[in-house]
Amino acid sequence: MMRLDQLADRLAALSARLARPAGGLVSQPEPRSIGVFARGQQLVTGNVVLAGQLMELSPGQSLWAVEAPDADFAAEAQGFGWLDDLAALGTKAARRQAQDWTWDWIARHGAGKGPGWTPDLTGRRIIRWIHHATMLLAARDRAQSDAFYRSLSRQSAYLARRWKAAAPGLPRFEALAGLVYAGISLIGMGRLIGPATAALAAACAADIDAEGGIPSRNPEELLEVLTLLTWSASALTESAHPVPAPLSAAILRIAPALRTLRHADGELARFHGGGKGAEGRLDQALASAGVRPGLPSPIAMGFARLTGRRTTVIVDASSPPGGPAVRTAHASTAAFELTSGRRPLVVSCGSGVGFGTAWRQAARATQSHSALAMEGASSSRLSGAGEALGDRAVVTACRITPGTEGMDLFLAHDGWLATHGLSASRSLTLSHDGRRLSGVDSLTALTSDARRRFEDLMTATAMTGAGFAIRFHLHPEVDAQLDMADTAVSMQLRSGEVWIFRFSGHAALGLEPSAYLEKGRLKPRPCTQIVLRGHARGFETRIGWTLAKAKDTPLAIRDLDGADAGV
Repeated sequence: MMRLDQLADRLAALSARLARPAGGLVSQPEPRSIGVFARGQQLVTGNVVLAGQLMELSPGQSLWAVEAPDADFAAEAQGFGWLDDLAALGTKAARRQAQDWTWDWIARHGAGKGPGWTPDLTGRRIIRWIHHATMLLAARDRAQSDAFYRSLSRQSAYLARRWKAAAPGLPRFEALAGLVYAGISLIGMGRLIGPATAALAAACAADIDAEGGIPSRNPEELLEVLTLLTWSASALTESAHPVPAPLSAAILRIAPALRTLRHADGELARFHGGGKGAEGRLDQALASAGVRPGLPSPIAMGFARLTGRRTTVIVDASSPPGGPAVRTAHASTAAFELTSGRRPLVVSCGSGVGFGTAWRQAARATQSHSALAMEGASSSRLSGAGEALGDRAVVTACRITPGTEGMDLFLAHDGWLATHGLSASRSLTLSHDGRRLSGVDSLTALTSDARRRFEDLMTATAMTGAGFAIRFHLHPEVDAQLDMADTAVSMQLRSGEVWIFRFSGHAALGLEPSAYLEKGRLKPRPCTQIVLRGHARGFETRIGWTLAKAKDTPLAIRDLDGADAGV
């Protein structure tokens, strides 16, 4: 099937060479895509970091003159997102490099050759070219401008033929947003606007559910979808074209969902392959959505949110996604993240994409999340055929209720029912003032069949029981150490806050190495995890624990970054 798609892409790209070149820009939408100044500096010096890989170019060397280290690097390069970073730098050298690389791409790949001719990458590339057309066309002669518009016309014609081949979800939204931009912005391409907006509206109705979620349950992917929709809606409005009702309605649904998935520090919860979001992207998307902020819903896209003043706890309270997303989903059911003010405390390891095959797979395991995991077994497991989660945990109970101490969450799932005869549950209570998170993790054999299964396991293990570990991965900036004769852990945040971890029940407490996987970095960041290890030997095993601010930690701390504090 992949080879047929590649052949169809190539044929459509070749036939697009017959497209009549656009005469110029009817209108140019504002360059809404945000780049990073520091990355722009790196690019100008020849250090290209894409998809977790570093490529070092010699002075004056083109990005396209060197073979990409892997397919992910090639895809990011072909999407032209790096134009945002060069535009953020804004120097003459940055403009010259943007122009040189763009026209070299036209010379090498503009005729329909190369890895960039897929619907999603073409849509992404068209948007960046139009956003940064002023920078790209500055001081260019007539022949160069004609080549630029000729290439944009070919890419638009290709996209008009092939957008349906884009996978549902973010790839299709990228393709259709690019087609909308082409129709609005390029002289002679107005015929694309009607079909493109109709298809975009249909995708909104099909892929965005009533609560504003998407099937992949990836928060960062949801942010990218909202970004594309707000860009498309703004471009349509500015060019005096109507915004389809399903598109506007989708924006109204997504914005509140993203607020639920947002921590106190303004960054997204990192689950199911998603990161914290590109710098400034979430604020921009929410502002562009025009949806008045309200109290975030306690549940969105299968995630539960507990809040207490400056503290947020976000929990994966649903089964891993199915469909195409089973190849990227994580076994993170019942895992949580905790952020205090501007400082993350408890985190997930994150996405291993960009760090190699071993990290990509390891990051999806339950052990890479702040949750209970049975020894050697994730709550959802990869199928024997490859990367898909073929045995997904089912959430059997989930409820959030207001309690006397704070908000209470109870969550149960059957992730180890078939293998161990045990159902897992987690109870969490975040105090009203956000200074204390109390938790209870339980493993229970609930039915007679489950108890027989557990008894068989006990016999097979010579009565040693089922080993488990409860993990709390800490952000790399958290300084943790064992305390109170190794019965507690004290954690200091850079804000000066001190948190204490304590537990009750039969388990051994320890601090172990962990890794924090962050997009844009070449290597995982070392960090620490709190681990409670024990064995389930009865029909019910319960471990209680608390994460609480030390009594001498004030209610409010003036938390400044080094730049803010003048350091």
